[in-house]
Amino acid sequence: MLTTKKKTAVIKDSARHDTDTGSADVQVSLLSKQIDELAKHLKKNPKDVHSRRGLLQMVADRRAHLRYLETSDKRRYSALIKKLGLKK
Repeated sequence: MLTTKKKTAVIKDSARHDTDTGSADVQVSLLSKQIDELAKHLKKNPKDVHSRRGLLQMVADRRAHLRYLETSDKRRYSALIKKLGLKK
């Protein structure tokens, strides 16, 4: 779970304009941060099956957002992938 400060920092870092909280860029950035934190949790707690299912849902959701971004705006997609350090 992301704290409010972490979430605000991620949104501020990837927002396209001042009031942007829901663009695909922001959503992918938030999901990536949540996935990283949940992956750390699962390394410590390998039997937590419910959290593993949530992780898989987040990965699928991030993949869908990235696919949308790739088809709609290749430049933003490439910049976001590079910024987050994701590989296709």
